[in-house]
Amino acid sequence: MEKQWDIIVVGGGHAGCEAALAAVRMGKSCLLLTMQVSSIAAMSCNPAIGGIAKGHLVKEIDALGGGMGKIADATAIQFRILNKTKGEAVQATRCQSDQYRYAKAMQSYLFSFPSLQIYQGEAASLLLKKGQVHGIRTTLGEELHGKAVVLTAGTFLQGLIHIGKQQIRAGRDGEGASMHLSEQLTNAGLEIGRLKTGTPPRIDGRSIDFSKMEKHESDPEETYFSFWGKPENPLESRACHITYTNAKTHTIVADNLAYSAMYSGEIKGIGPRYCPSIEDKIARFPHKERHQIFIEPTGLDSYEYYPNGLSTSLPVFVQEAYLKSIEGMENTRIIRPGYAIEYDYVKPTQLKATLETKTIHRLYCAGQINGTSGYEEAAAQGLIAGMNAVLSIEEKEPFILQRFEAYIGVLIDDLITKGTDEPYRMFTSRAEYRLLLREDNADQRLSAKAYDLGALPQEKYDLFLAKQEAVAQCSAWVKTTSFVPTEALNLALIEKKADQLTQKIKVNAFLKRSQGNLAIVEETVPELASSLVNWDSAVKKYVSATVKYEGYIQRQELQIKKSINLELRKIPEQFSYEAVGGLSAEVLSKLASHKPQTIGQASRISGVTPSAIAQIIIALDKGNYEPLS
Repeated sequence: MEKQWDIIVVGGGHAGCEAALAAVRMGKSCLLLTMQVSSIAAMSCNPAIGGIAKGHLVKEIDALGGGMGKIADATAIQFRILNKTKGEAVQATRCQSDQYRYAKAMQSYLFSFPSLQIYQGEAASLLLKKGQVHGIRTTLGEELHGKAVVLTAGTFLQGLIHIGKQQIRAGRDGEGASMHLSEQLTNAGLEIGRLKTGTPPRIDGRSIDFSKMEKHESDPEETYFSFWGKPENPLESRACHITYTNAKTHTIVADNLAYSAMYSGEIKGIGPRYCPSIEDKIARFPHKERHQIFIEPTGLDSYEYYPNGLSTSLPVFVQEAYLKSIEGMENTRIIRPGYAIEYDYVKPTQLKATLETKTIHRLYCAGQINGTSGYEEAAAQGLIAGMNAVLSIEEKEPFILQRFEAYIGVLIDDLITKGTDEPYRMFTSRAEYRLLLREDNADQRLSAKAYDLGALPQEKYDLFLAKQEAVAQCSAWVKTTSFVPTEALNLALIEKKADQLTQKIKVNAFLKRSQGNLAIVEETVPELASSLVNWDSAVKKYVSATVKYEGYIQRQELQIKKSINLELRKIPEQFSYEAVGGLSAEVLSKLASHKPQTIGQASRISGVTPSAIAQIIIALDKGNYEPLS
């Protein structure tokens, strides 16, 4: 086997897949080192891709040339648009996935790149020399050399599974933990923390009475993540179902909290705030009469179902008891018990915006090792880490997305400036410029950047240019075209509880109304339908949203222009905060710990006040700072 590559990626989860794909798309050789080849791209928790803000991340990954959107489309068994009654800025795409087909499809995609080598083994240590990583040593003693290394260890670093009082050293159910890297990372000067996450039991669908539950089918309209075309053979749809916990469920859980690893003191790591276990729900929200549970299929060829909302660390006998107390699940059989898992992570304030560690040159970290939760957050980080690893060895400028350019930029900036002591999850509320960062315009924001870096192939860039031309044509048409409202249009508006039209109106003026969009015009105004069929649904959706939010978008763009100079202003590496004078001990401590690279980053560090930022800017303007000794 070859022993030298441009990039080595450690870990075959969603972050590792995107990091490896980015490396080979940009023309580099890559080794993907994974503890289990058959588990590459496994959906170890919920069998779904996307969701609130997560769908934005998937769209951005796709716009940058990544693989998650394409694979999700090909292996989806249900699509839904969340927040459909709200504005386009917070609407989000989510697909229920065939988790087995997803993993196999991603594995096949990875194997299709000749310059990507996949190897099964466990990383024991980094090969370090003069502050730079040069490869990996495996537990078998093999030395694998690379010019850059991307660590995507997921929940495997010192992974410890809890089921009641039982503990298992594992990275996830059925797979061993990585017991070696954490100590070396600590010895190399990186601060390591401890987090916890969990997963619910998996249940046999043949033992569920779905007739007692609410049925939720896929949305009727055609929906996909990828900007680059539909899957050739989309899978058939499967329904999800909703049921609820009840007083009996809550009593069973409450009476057995002492058996929970979370409440017995066995677990030290901090769990996810926004995805609490059933124990947390009962203990923290005792006033709630019921909690919603989504019963989700895991695949077309499996009877295994995922009860979303029931993650737990309770013993198996308690899991069985509370499941059987839920309506429709009275005869439920468990296929796999739920569990909690503790794992080590690297405190993300020790990373640059490229996801390179500040202490070890060309060592990158991506995914749950940085304290995040979710496949989408992991994949986004893997993509950026992989791209920047390539740019680093080519000695080119790094690729950094700002908060006003992408949700990926918000995600990374939050991690490196604010850090996290609980599993981080992306939400639309975290993005202050979310009107600019919609799902429908991710390609318009990012694809040209990816093409310039060599991360987006020519055929996809040609599709991007064709869409740009269609958008320009459609945008000009809505500005110059008027129509007389029809009875069918007004009936549709009444149904949407919107005001009727009483006189002739320009199309763009109609689009600015709360319920105005090109789809309803095409369906109800025959004289315009023949023109609108010239553009596909993605173009019409983009134009509708852009016109609707035009005034707000202009306001946000003005805010960005006012702040961009400070946002991007670099702080020299040799800058001495002690020489500024007047900064409190807390501010000095935070700045020394985080080592912000720009004024924008410094301003978002907790405890760094606006007055401190003003003092630093004055010092930078005057140039009266001393080099660090």
